[in-house]
Amino acid sequence: MTLRIYNDLHRRKEEFEPLEPGRVRMYVCGMTVYDYCHLGHARVVVVFDVVYRYLKARGHEVTYVRNITDIDDKIIQRANEQGIPFHELTKKFIDAMHEDFDALGVERPTLEPRATGHLEEIIRMIQALIDKGHAYQAENGDVYYDVRSFPGYGRLSGKSIDDLEAGARVEPGEGKRDPLDFALWKAAKPGEPAWDSPWGKGRPGWHIECSAMSTSALGDTFDIHGGGADLTFPHHENEIAQSEGATGHPFVRYWMHNGFVRVKEEKMSKSLGNFFTIREILEHYRPEEVRYFILTSHYRSPLNYDEEHLVNARKALDRLYTALRGLPRAEPGEADQYVEAFNAAMDDDFNTPEALAVLFELVREINRVRPENEKKAARMGAELKRLGGILGILQEEPEAWLKGTPSGSEGLTDEQIEALIQQRLEARKAKNWAEADRIRDELKAQGIVLEDSPQGTTWRRE
Repeated sequence: MTLRIYNDLHRRKEEFEPLEPGRVRMYVCGMTVYDYCHLGHARVVVVFDVVYRYLKARGHEVTYVRNITDIDDKIIQRANEQGIPFHELTKKFIDAMHEDFDALGVERPTLEPRATGHLEEIIRMIQALIDKGHAYQAENGDVYYDVRSFPGYGRLSGKSIDDLEAGARVEPGEGKRDPLDFALWKAAKPGEPAWDSPWGKGRPGWHIECSAMSTSALGDTFDIHGGGADLTFPHHENEIAQSEGATGHPFVRYWMHNGFVRVKEEKMSKSLGNFFTIREILEHYRPEEVRYFILTSHYRSPLNYDEEHLVNARKALDRLYTALRGLPRAEPGEADQYVEAFNAAMDDDFNTPEALAVLFELVREINRVRPENEKKAARMGAELKRLGGILGILQEEPEAWLKGTPSGSEGLTDEQIEALIQQRLEARKAKNWAEADRIRDELKAQGIVLEDSPQGTTWRRE
């Protein structure tokens, strides 16, 4: 099987061949840290966490870089509003970001560069652009990229310079020559953080930081660049112009963008009041439920947030964990056809909905085999857990998952449940069927499902 990735640069699926056989270099645009991360951020990091995991599972050595924007207009504005230094604000939200992503089971990237830690590389790239005639310093001290100096501008987003020019204008105070030009270096303003540069004190523009950090970490040309669809233009378009203008080499071979998050068929936004942070969602749903929900939609498709979808994710995970419950530990095996089908789904542009469907096919086979051959079922169960791990799910012990209380919910304790089950057992021994049924119904009303078998009674939370 060969991995095929939808390359946004060419608008088609292409066979994936890394520059170096067996080694993949990947860069994903990370967070601007001035507030708590929201569901849209969760989708980006979970999507590319799965890409990272799958590439490694297929035997590649992966260098995964995900940056942090720790200086920009929003950060400065928020820090000034709170009357604190900008680095105090960014530290708070970097720590919060790590807490949220760790909770979601997102693996840390290989490198996590910050803009303020790479000013030397940023300044060097800007100077290279000036030297090659792609950038200039304006009278107001800002340094701008000359968009018309780069012939390929617009090829990623499919926008033409003529169409862009129709809606562009120069804002008051800007010194650029052309409305399409964008800032590489912003001259210092009173009350703003600033660093020394050949063009005077100032700070980097947003776009240049990713070009400088990605190429310094991964080389002039690397394999995969990812991010949200909203970054395609202008951010990623500008990255191409900057990077290729400075180095003279092709920038990225495969461009990947995940789709937007919608809430009940409307775009998620603060103005509509349908904006959810990761930590707000995790007050009510477990992290694997959020991951599962994200993976039920192909990464390039829109993701529609709805409480019902998260409840369905919980039920689906319960089915998967129930198949693993009580199986003895074993080495993965006995499931080659399912492994092949899983890999085929993931090789088709990381088709996680289809990969999840394969897991349920494997569950049905485990349940069929289990009564006759528990050892074989155990090996298949171990394979199920391994495949689930590539998606970042099935990472808990089945018993703990099925008996665990969903985040933010209240209910009977484990001890109370066990006591009621014992009372029901005694009622059944006494052939007091009405009392036994009453206890079952009471537990059902509390979201506790009983499952009787010749080995005894087990329970799980709905």
